[in-house]
Amino acid sequence: MSDQNIVFACHSDHQHCIDEALTVAKRRCKEKQQRLTPVRELVLRLIWQSHKPLGAYDLLPALAQAGFNSAPPTVYRALEFLQEQGLVHRLSSLNAYIGCIHPDKEHSGCFFICESCQQALELEAPSLQTNLQQQAQQIGFSIRKETIEVLGICPECLANKELA
Repeated sequence: MSDQNIVFACHSDHQHCIDEALTVAKRRCKEKQQRLTPVRELVLRLIWQSHKPLGAYDLLPALAQAGFNSAPPTVYRALEFLQEQGLVHRLSSLNAYIGCIHPDKEHSGCFFICESCQQALELEAPSLQTNLQQQAQQIGFSIRKETIEVLGICPECLANKELA
């Protein structure tokens, strides 16, 4: 991981991220014979548009504006579908969702979440996950799913606090 150039906050072209996420989603749905409905597509687009974890209620106004049913069950069903397809992750500590940066690869999520700006960074942490598996085996525990969430302050917010 030390060789990677890791940027916490995303300052990239959001449209590129959205287009890539939609391309992967359409391919995945076609392979699995699932439907990427207009509501599901819009929810995925909105999640990638912000690059910050979004709660279901954050998405409701945009669904209403687009002419879709903006009742919470509609959003939750779309989010559940996207999560089942490996296209988004749910961050329990925030009760929010974020786009998956490795949708074509089976993995567990490891997230660093800034408590100040709400940005979240997904990283691969194979050694940590291997350690968890080993610990689970030692106590006879079977891990079905794991998501690691680390809360703190990102470098950008730390630098801004030092400047203030």
